[in-house]
Amino acid sequence: MRHIVGALLGATILTAAAGFAQAKDLAIGSTSASSSHYGYFVAVGQLINENVEGANASVVETGATLDNIRRMERGQLDLGLVTTNVAQHAYAGTNKFDGNKQDLTLLWVYTGAPQNVVMRADSGVESLEGLASVKFNPGIKGSATESTTEAVFNTLGLTADYVRGSTTDIVNAIKDNRVSGYVKSGSGQKLDGSTMDIATSTEIKILGLSDAQADKLRAEMPDISVVDIPAGAAEGIPAYSTWSFGVGVAAPSSLDAETAYQIVKAIMEDDSAQANAMASLKGADLAKMTLEFGTLPLHPGAARWFEEQGVELPAKLKPAG
Repeated sequence: MRHIVGALLGATILTAAAGFAQAKDLAIGSTSASSSHYGYFVAVGQLINENVEGANASVVETGATLDNIRRMERGQLDLGLVTTNVAQHAYAGTNKFDGNKQDLTLLWVYTGAPQNVVMRADSGVESLEGLASVKFNPGIKGSATESTTEAVFNTLGLTADYVRGSTTDIVNAIKDNRVSGYVKSGSGQKLDGSTMDIATSTEIKILGLSDAQADKLRAEMPDISVVDIPAGAAEGIPAYSTWSFGVGVAAPSSLDAETAYQIVKAIMEDDSAQANAMASLKGADLAKMTLEFGTLPLHPGAARWFEEQGVELPAKLKPAG
């Protein structure tokens, strides 16, 4: 009898241990809890827990992209927020990751950040080349917009008389005609709130890329995307092309393919939770954004979902190897 009880107890322990081993504890790196993006990742965690069998996802407050990539490298996070330009640097071992390629793959992109060159309409500047010697802000000091603008200008051989400052400083300077324009991330395919603030008292225009400039960026800057913005970014603004990066979710290739597939499937099939967490995602096509803004290979599990939809992946998104 004692042997039978012992055997049953042992079987129970082994069963429990097996169940514990099968549980998928997933740490998701996000950003500051004060950011709307943190709320988005809370919704992502809930979707994973509800739709991925055995998953136990938790959201970790972090310092955003660079911090998330470093923590994934150390095995402290399983997936996390990234901007597509920095993720490409990490994958390729360039810029801040010079000589230190990261094991990083893309799962999906959930929003884009077109970089809009906003000018006073009375500036007399009609093209990007016309910015030479013009007082111009390349992006808020210390931002990804600032560093990306400078890289774009260097690639295209463009110059300007750069003026640095905060959003408030630059918006006021443009209104007062002390600065002729700036580069500001858009809100999807619309101009952002600070730009619309300028437009309430000052007529504005957008400088777009020429076809030749767009082709050069596509060929020489794989860390960014060139996007076409339709007419209506603001009242009276015609269609234009500009450079952009996206914000998405990445994971090491060590995340098992089935889990990655189930996560991406849950995200792509959701029709409300993400939009409730981030209003700009209402009606958004995450698959289309991933194809448009993605700059590094998809995780094999993510690629499987796209292939099931009959999508022909562009070369840059095809899983490595």
